[in-house]
Amino acid sequence: MPESVPDRVEITDRLHVVADLLDTKDWPGLAATLTDDVVAYGRAGPVDVVARVRSHLDVCGATQHLLGNIRVDVDGDGARTRSYFRAFHVGLGERADATYECLGEYRDEWRRGPSGWLLAGRVIDVRAEIGDRGVIAPLS
Repeated sequence: MPESVPDRVEITDRLHVVADLLDTKDWPGLAATLTDDVVAYGRAGPVDVVARVRSHLDVCGATQHLLGNIRVDVDGDGARTRSYFRAFHVGLGERADATYECLGEYRDEWRRGPSGWLLAGRVIDVRAEIGDRGVIAPLS
């Protein structure tokens, strides 16, 4: 089936929405972008996926997730994307003077639902890191 330009645009937009939700720490909004059986960030299901993300981002200050080189492959009601990311994290509290930055690739799976395209899976391939990883370390 030929790829639909509107599907490619909508999926790319959803990818950007997910990045924005991470940066604004909009956890209910993030959960709404996920399928009920999502597998991402090493967890399964929206509740556990959001909890995992929060464990890293609630302990740091401002973040910025930039995306580029987005490739979209649509197959009916399913799709795959590969995109480069660069994520910058500013420390909070005792780590307010520290930063952590990583770059790599997201490999995502998408599924069309009644409300549009939803994230069904995410694999993160971190290719480089700079700074203090403790900025995003979950609290003990």
